[in-house]
Amino acid sequence: MNKNDKAAVVAELTETFKNNNFVYLADTTGLTANETNALRRMLFAKGVSMVMVKNTLLRIAMQESGKDFGALQDRSMKGQTCVLTSEVQKAPAESLKQFRGAKDKPVLKGAWIDNAVFLGDDQLATLVNLKTKEDLVGEIIGLLQSPIKNVIGGLQNSGPQKIGGLIKALEER
Repeated sequence: MNKNDKAAVVAELTETFKNNNFVYLADTTGLTANETNALRRMLFAKGVSMVMVKNTLLRIAMQESGKDFGALQDRSMKGQTCVLTSEVQKAPAESLKQFRGAKDKPVLKGAWIDNAVFLGDDQLATLVNLKTKEDLVGEIIGLLQSPIKNVIGGLQNSGPQKIGGLIKALEER
């Protein structure tokens, strides 16, 4: 790979990092060519992009992206590395878990999700169960609506007697 090719790879990776808030790094060492192709097909079907990169070029792209990858930038730069990115936060983690099945390959080196760093393969289960921003907002809205629904339901069940009584009590004050 000549200098121009390396610069092009770094520029492309830098743009990828700038445009994505969900970056996963995995090690595919030990997978056969057929297994790697099967992994690529499955990731593509789930909307996950997979790029094999040299660790030195990856480190340079991380630095040039302007984002703070913290310990992910230092500790995960050994062996083969593939970069997984997606618009959906959990898609790469779920895909890796599904592909692995009973095997232990590919190995998750780490992930960077909205400035949070997850290091090591033991974090895969955590990443699969991590709630998205949309999930959390939906839960909060549901919690906020619950008391209001209870009050309205109580008033509707009692009918006009309670509402009339409340209005009369307010008029007397």
